[in-house]
Formats: sequence, C-alpha cells, structure tokens
Amino acid sequence: KKIVTEKRRQRNQTVKKEGDSTDCKKPKRTKEEIEEARQLKIKKMEEEEQSRWRWWEEEKYEDGVKWRFLEHSGPYFPPEYQPLPDHVNFYYDGKKVKLSLAAEEVALFFAQMLDHEYTTKKVFRENFFQDWRKEMTDEERSLIQELDKCDFGEIHAMHKAKVEARKNMSKEEKLVLKEANQKILDEYGYCLLDHHRERIGNFKIEPPGLFRGRGEHPKQGKLKKRIQPEDVIINCSNSRVDRESRIPVPPAGHRWKEVRHDNTVTWLASWTENIQGSIKYIMLNANSKLKGEKDWEKYEVARKLKSCVDNIRNQYLMDLKSREMCTRQRAVALYFIDKLALRAGNEKEEGETADTVGCCSLRVEHITLHDTLDASECVVEFDFLGKDSIRYYNKVPVIKKVFKNLKLFMEDKQPGDELFDRLNTSLLNKHLSSLMPGLTAKVFRTYNASITLQQQLKELTNESDSVAEKLLSYNRANRAVAILCNHQRAPPKTFDQSMANLQSKIEARKEQLVLAKSELKQAKKEAKAKGSADAKLQALVVRKKMAVKRCEEQLLKLEVQATDREENKQIALGTSKLNYLDPRISVAWCKKMEVPVDKIYNKSQRDKFAWAIDMTEVGFEF
Repeated sequence: KKIVTEKRRQRNQTVKKEGDSTDCKKPKRTKEEIEEARQLKIKKMEEEEQSRWRWWEEEKYEDGVKWRFLEHSGPYFPPEYQPLPDHVNFYYDGKKVKLSLAAEEVALFFAQMLDHEYTTKKVFRENFFQDWRKEMTDEERSLIQELDKCDFGEIHAMHKAKVEARKNMSKEEKLVLKEANQKILDEYGYCLLDHHRERIGNFKIEPPGLFRGRGEHPKQGKLKKRIQPEDVIINCSNSRVDRESRIPVPPAGHRWKEVRHDNTVTWLASWTENIQGSIKYIMLNANSKLKGEKDWEKYEVARKLKSCVDNIRNQYLMDLKSREMCTRQRAVALYFIDKLALRAGNEKEEGETADTVGCCSLRVEHITLHDTLDASECVVEFDFLGKDSIRYYNKVPVIKKVFKNLKLFMEDKQPGDELFDRLNTSLLNKHLSSLMPGLTAKVFRTYNASITLQQQLKELTNESDSVAEKLLSYNRANRAVAILCNHQRAPPKTFDQSMANLQSKIEARKEQLVLAKSELKQAKKEAKAKGSADAKLQALVVRKKMAVKRCEEQLLKLEVQATDREENKQIALGTSKLNYLDPRISVAWCKKMEVPVDKIYNKSQRDKFAWAIDMTEVGFEF
C-alpha cells in the first residue's frame, strides 16, 4: 500500500512540474456554471430539432424532379495570388532570379511542400517541373533547366513563418478571422431549396496547387490550375419563370460559362478540373434533403436485393457452365463482385493514366491461380490497384467451376491482356437491371456491406455487456465490413505515442485498483473487528466497494479502448459507416442494446442520418 501511494505521489508531482505554472490553467467552473452550460446545450439541441425540415414525412415529387425552387450565391472563389515580398527570393544555380507572377505562384506551391516526402519522389518532381515550365516565360524556360539547381529555401521559410504566425495568433486575431469566415459562410454556404434554408457542402472552389492523389498516383505533382467563373456552370431556378428567385452574380469583371435551370439534378454548380478531366460539383451538405433522399433510396434498393439475391446467385452459378464465353465471363465477374465486394470498374476518362482497375477491367497479370490439395476448392491471388490507386491484395478460395473458367479465360493471353475480354461495366449493369429494377454492381457492394454488419452485430453483441464492450463489438462488426470493402489507411503518425499514453493510463488505473482493493480489505478488517454495530465503518466498506467497482469499470473501459485502437490501426471505419452501411441497422442496434446513438455517430453524422434516427424502430431488419 505504501509503495503504491508513493508512486502516485511521485506521478502527481511529475504532472505538476510538466504543467509548469498554474496561471495558464483555465479556472475551474462551479457546479452552477456546468449545469447552466448543460442546459444551454440541451436547449440549443431542442431548438435545432424543432426547426429541422422533416422532409421524410412529406410526399415525394414526381419521378425525376428534385426541387421546385433553388436559389444560391454561386461558389466562393479563392483570393488572387499575392506576390512575394521583396526580401524573399528564389535562386537558380546560386543566383537570385525574379520570376514572373505565374511562375512564382507555382514555385510557391512546391516550396510549401518541401517538408513533405512528396517532393522527394521522382514522379512528383518530374510532373511538377514539366508543368511549372509551361507557366514560365521563354526567358525563364531557357534559364531554368534543372529542378535540382532550384533553391526554394527563402520561400519555404516564409511559408513556415506564416504557419507559425497562424498558430500563435492572439484571441483578438482569431476572433477577426472567425468573423470573416462566418461572413463568407453566411453569404455562400447556404441556399434556399423549396424555400427551406439548407447548408451547402463544398461551396468553396479549391485553390490552385499541386496534385497529390492517393497512393502512388502517376499524376502526382501536376499543377491544379485556378478555376475562373468562366469555367463554371450554374444551376438554379429560372428567374423568368419564378420572379421570387435570383441568379447568382459572378465576381466583378467575370461571367459564368453557362446558367442552367435543371431541376432533375442535385448540383448547384459544376466545372471540369484539368488533372483527370473529371467534372466537379458543388452539392448540398450531407444532412440536406437531397442527400438524405438519395441515401434512403440507395439503401431501399439494396434491401430489395435481399428478396431476390438467392435467385441471382443460383443463376450466375448456372451461367458458369454456359456455352457462350461472354455469359461465363459475366458469371465469374458477378461471383467476384458478390463474394469479394469488388468494384465493377469503369472505363477511364480520356487522358487518365493512373493504372487503376475494377473487376471488369482486370488483366491477366492481376491474378494468379493456385491449385490446392482439396479438389473442391482452389485459390485465386489478386494484386492490383483499385480506386484512388489503393492496392487490393487478397488470396481467396473459390469454387472449382470459377477456377476452371479463369484458366480458360487466361489461355493464350499475355499478362497485359484483359481477363474479361467479352465484358464491360455497362454490359454487366444492363444485365443486372434486367434481373431487378435499379440493380447495379454497386448495389451488391452496399447490400453485402449492410448485411455483413447486421449479421456480425447479432453474433458479436451480448445484451449483458457494458456499453464499452458493446461499442467494441460494434467496431469489430464495422471492421469486418471495412476489410470486405478494402477500406485501408496508413497508421496515424501519432499512433505509437497515443498508444503509449493510453498504456500509461492503464498502468496508473491498475495501481489505483490495487490501492482501492487494499483499502477495501483494510476497511473490512476493521469492520469485522468492531462488529456490525458500527454504522460508520459499514458505510466506509460500502464506499470502498464502490471505489473498487469504479476503478474496475474505468480499467475495463481503457483496456477495451486500447484493443479497439490497435485493431483499427490500418482499417478506415468511416468510409463504410457513412457510405455503405444502412444507418437504420446501427440505430436499431443502439435502441435494442441501450447504447446512446451519439456513441456511434457524431453530431454531423447524426444530422446526416436524422431521417433514419427519427423513423427506425427497434425491430428493424435490413
């Protein structure tokens, strides 16, 4: 007991020393202040709930119509480039060079990233230098021939100083910045949709910079050009038809590329970016009616698949023996999409060079066949780059019919040849839509993700578990889905340190538990010696028992947290939770298991799934 007490005393002294002086600590709030803050929070939540547009209780519009009135201010454009101050210079081969504004801006983009490993990568450097030279004058191009001779040091130092200055802003400066951002949000961050004020998701157009991409993207380092109003198509109500509405005004001296009045689409503005040639959209926020309706419809289509999935599976298993090669290829592709939740894979945009594939665009080099001793089951090894250049590597057992067909598809083909040379995504989806209205390869992914979560929750959760243990079970169920969908992530840079901190807390709690048990033992001993008549000693025993129980619960919670964090080290749970899992499964589980919904969904996620939280009963089945 003395040793444990001494350890606690030493640790408390260490914490006090690390805290330095007490003047930087926030003053402790009184019980009255804490209660007042709690009541204000409750009141605010109630007001938000009362003002919420409960669109899911209204009748839907006729097919195709998304809105009847749409008014907004258009996108917010980033500020124009500000030239470098006179004392900050760029050097080439040791000599000071004054760059043109266009070349200087792109040089700044590279200088800002000097601390990042991207700027050490060969592909990134080559792509950057190639695009940078396009922005240079003829004179600059003739001078600047090698990136290795460029010195961005002073520009980088200026950038770092600005970052530090932002970190060290005073309260007054932060308040001014906050008010300025709030003003921008108020003007550009909301729209009127059918006369309801709705939040816009991404109302700011991304500033120019250097493209990074995910994974080892072949276009990393290329210049993302500045988007001008002349590149942007606006979509809103027609002011000639509806005189209440107004068309957004472009920035001074500019005009929009086009103004449309299409109420069958959900975007407010669009433009084409120069790296991939893909169309970018400004859409409403995740908690808006348009997004919510789309989510609801997506999960309802996936639920319908449940009633006919067995027939579809029987059909594609029969098709594995078809006389037509295209039918066999379609059957094998469907088998992979169903069993492995592979993406179908779409044809690349013109000019896109990233070597990413999906199921239908797999090449012979992406799979390896392994015979096993078990004649009924063989193994297929997958290794390819999927969406966002994330590697998909998996060894999976497959039935013999699939294995034999794969051997057949690979006969007389080179590694770079298509595995499914008689199939593409549009043909596959056309076939699926004939089996069930609205069915696509993506619906299989949503269905399998949601059904996996529901099954895993039933298997893993016990009603007698603590809330912490139930949450661990939920995350394990979610993790099974993330693994199925190949939702990987790199371990956070702070992972080891945060785990070490958590382990320190666990050790400290264990010490507290030893001490609490020792104190309980002592209290029991004293109570026994004096008999049951001593009410004070009996009350002390009760308090010590409570202290032991509290320590045990807190220790369990920390240990569960450590297990959960370790298991989630390289798995991204958020993607499946927000995009592939029917939220009604999670809400029903929370209600049945008496777990607060806010333990599963944060505030913005609860707003996104308000329709599911409001309408889901305990007995909901996907």
